Amino acid sequence: MRRLPPSLGPVRLVGVDGHAGSGKTTFAELLAGELGGAPVLHLDDIATHEELFAWTGRLREQVVTPLGRGETAHYTPYDWTARVFGPDRALPAAPVVLLEGVGAGRRALRPHLARLLWMELPKEEAWSRGRRRDGEAQDAFWGEWVSAERRHFLEDPSRPFADLLVRQCSEGYEVLSGPAVTSSSERKMTHGDGPSAVC
Repeated sequence: MRRLPPSLGPVRLVGVDGHAGSGKTTFAELLAGELGGAPVLHLDDIATHEELFAWTGRLREQVVTPLGRGETAHYTPYDWTARVFGPDRALPAAPVVLLEGVGAGRRALRPHLARLLWMELPKEEAWSRGRRRDGEAQDAFWGEWVSAERRHFLEDPSRPFADLLVRQCSEGYEVLSGPAVTSSSERKMTHGDGPSAVC
């Protein structure tokens, strides 16, 4: 990843997309560690109850534009419990910045991405995992979310543009060439190998 050409000013912005509950956050944090502590922006901090997917403008203003100038970005993370934006948080213009969340590979962001990774897990399985993770208290929200996510990916799919597909395995992750890559070569890795061994 560090050897890729910069895609946003001096930054190599890497998107990690997939269905809710597919393991994006866990994989992004692991990848960030393998990259020496690369900053991670969680799109859950950008979205809100009222704007589950209508956050492109806010992300562009608070993050994309300053990173493109090589400046530290400052964004206001959303508090999903209090339903308000929290205090300002800094996101440095590091050599690699990871952007993880549903919609990280959306049409408006793809021109700024050095790579797009897609967590390869069927939506029904991902949603089931997400519901178990969040518990009964979030059942009503999940009902609304599933409809919104279906609509989003119908109108603005990410998977067809993924450079790499990531599957969780019993011994780590399997990384395959994505639909956007013409090569059909497939490479595997384990936690021991580390994500940077193939990415």
